[in-house]
Amino acid sequence: MSADNVQLYMMSLSPEDIKLRAAGVPLRQVNAYGINGGFFYQDALLSMAIMNDTPVNGAQKGYGSGWFNAKYARGTLVWDGATRNFSVQVVSSGEELKITDRQHYFAQGGISMNLGHEDLWEAAVAEEHLPYDDEKRLRSGMVYDNTGKLWLIVTPTLSTAADFRSAILQTVPAKGLEGIFLDGDGSSQMNAKEIIVPGDSRSVVQMIAVDGTK
Repeated sequence: MSADNVQLYMMSLSPEDIKLRAAGVPLRQVNAYGINGGFFYQDALLSMAIMNDTPVNGAQKGYGSGWFNAKYARGTLVWDGATRNFSVQVVSSGEELKITDRQHYFAQGGISMNLGHEDLWEAAVAEEHLPYDDEKRLRSGMVYDNTGKLWLIVTPTLSTAADFRSAILQTVPAKGLEGIFLDGDGSSQMNAKEIIVPGDSRSVVQMIAVDGTK
């Protein structure tokens, strides 16, 4: 629990254990641990979700496939498996990603958190069009630390973007944090052994799964 009384549920794992995948149902119906991914409309994925140059919800360059961050260049968390480095790249499509080996990476789209840049984050959230940033909503995010660990984070507390970001900085037991906001509100869902956060039990198009679980 942060100083602002924002409750966080967190899963920490190695990037090699991540599998970006299509869902199409509420996450509690999916036979895998993990959290919701990026933004969507109906069955179209509007945030990038690519593994080894393959979008998770269709073909390369197809609408709603996960190849694009629709409408805007947005913060995309990238794991470069060849160099074992994380980055957040503000891009619109898979072609723009800076990757060492196109057969050894993943890229998850969202909105830049700029956890290391207090002077930049609000302008970036506005430029990347985070929905309802000033409203109290359920929130989810994906961050990495300076040891190469990933954190999948969901709050069941109704929070502004600033509240959620502040809670991550106060609560995640790691240094050098950086990451992205994911889809929020009723889409903020988590499947874990210890906890299920159902959001509003809506179907989500894409999830960030823990490979090999359940």
